[in-house]
Amino acid sequence: MPYFYFDLAIGNELKDQGGMILEDIAVASDRADQLADELYIIRPELRSRDGAIRVTDGDGKELYRTPIDPVVVK
Repeated sequence: MPYFYFDLAIGNELKDQGGMILEDIAVASDRADQLADELYIIRPELRSRDGAIRVTDGDGKELYRTPIDPVVVK
């Protein structure tokens, strides 16, 4: 099973949120969505900053990205 890495992305800034071995990218993207939902609730200051959770593989290739605030009005 592959290892996936999760980062909090705000603009060009990335903050490591850890990694885990998961079955596939579908499971990793579900986990990223859950993490984004959790951060939306516990870190409201991230809502209007275009924050996102990104998932990368062991080579650093971005595989998935989900916004923390899915309704961003610009």
